[in-house]
Amino acid sequence: MDTFINMELWNKWGQILAYALAAISAVIFLYHYIVLVTTRNYKKRYDFINKREINNLWMASAIMIFAIGIYVNTLAPQREMLWIFVILFVTIMMGLIVGVIISNVLKFYYPFYVEKRLKKLRYTPRISPKTGKPMKLLSEEEEDVYLDEGMQEEENVFSVDYDVWIDEESGYTKIEKYAGHLIALQCPECNYQTLKVIKEEILESPTEESEGELIKFYKCSYCGFKERRAFRVAKLKSTAGSEPSVITS
Repeated sequence: MDTFINMELWNKWGQILAYALAAISAVIFLYHYIVLVTTRNYKKRYDFINKREINNLWMASAIMIFAIGIYVNTLAPQREMLWIFVILFVTIMMGLIVGVIISNVLKFYYPFYVEKRLKKLRYTPRISPKTGKPMKLLSEEEEDVYLDEGMQEEENVFSVDYDVWIDEESGYTKIEKYAGHLIALQCPECNYQTLKVIKEEILESPTEESEGELIKFYKCSYCGFKERRAFRVAKLKSTAGSEPSVITS
């Protein structure tokens, strides 16, 4: 009898929890859609899609999978506890399989679709607030006139890519900043993303018993600022029957 009462309580509150989670998932989807629809600025929409879309879709999908799993387990009639555990186990396994599939789609396939949308947003002509007419996107050679030396150096090291739009009638210009294809850090001296590693030095090699220490030397290609940073190197993993080795690339 107690088992039946507990199952009745679980079915009742489990469904309430499932509905609540489903509502949260729907809110995330709806929030994402509303932001996309209401964001008129192409650059802001670009940044939102680039930074948030895949994470938002995964979060909403994971919560929805969890909600469905809970709801399914509230539909079972009064049965023995062993059968209840079997249904719970099957539900968890199915949820994990669906979750892995969705995760892989968002990680490996969906980015191609996102990239097409981002490219379209980036190169859609901007409208001048001065004249209301489409602006012209300058070429790499033409845009240097409107970029300061630091910005040009960021482009030279491929850490940042700038797009310069100009209203040829009024002279109004708009500069948009995008991530480049090479990694450079922000220089603490000039604040441009031009700080790059120029040399690495191992002070202490790692062993199977202790970590090692690596020093990276940085230099800003714009202002010449230099600094070095220490990093810990993980212990070596031993391989049975062979000497430990270190691969340096």
